[in-house]
Amino acid sequence: METRSYPARLDGRFDETTSRWMWLLKPVLVLPHIIVLVFLWVGVFFATFAAGVSILFTTRYPRGLFDFNVGVMRWSWRVAFYSFSAYGTDRYPPFTLQSDPLYPADFDVDYPQQLSRGLVLVKWWLLALPQLVIVAVFAGGFGLHFGNLVGLLALIAVVIYAFSGKYPRDMFDLIMGFNRWCYRVLAYVALMRDEYPPFRLDVGGPDPGHMAEEPSAPAPQPVGAAPVG
Repeated sequence: METRSYPARLDGRFDETTSRWMWLLKPVLVLPHIIVLVFLWVGVFFATFAAGVSILFTTRYPRGLFDFNVGVMRWSWRVAFYSFSAYGTDRYPPFTLQSDPLYPADFDVDYPQQLSRGLVLVKWWLLALPQLVIVAVFAGGFGLHFGNLVGLLALIAVVIYAFSGKYPRDMFDLIMGFNRWCYRVLAYVALMRDEYPPFRLDVGGPDPGHMAEEPSAPAPQPVGAAPVG
């Protein structure tokens, strides 16, 4: 059965060169990022409020505000992937809102040409409530996932990796699924899409939305059939 992709896509690729013990230093190494992100998330709050007013009157999410919010979420995900939410790489996250194709973690949201005026009043709290309850159960909210289920799974996985030299891939895929669910809900709560996040755990490093975009191989032709073209 074909999996329908969601227009907020989160990817993470485990870096095979990741050190077995570097994770012990990462809580200190990410402090500069956390300080910057605290101020950036204050900006996201005000940008989302301004975007909600704009959607209410024009049905449009101002592109500059949209790109800023996506950029902060992308930055947060790179830091989370580097540290408490996956320990998936030792490559230090860049201090930028822009996408970095060379970095093993990324997040993106398709820009909507038009959004519902009515939904903007209820989707971020009333409609999102079931999703927020689920996210709270397995992830304890958004952010870097320090001290909750996702953070605990990531810590167990990296400890196993430290002593065995093998990062449990089933655990990595599950961790990615939890993070992906959180960021889909985050994009919805931030008024960036009207499509309701699916009640579905899409595990694995690559987002199903990107895998769906890959062209399929042409169907084999019967023996003796004339070539098409």
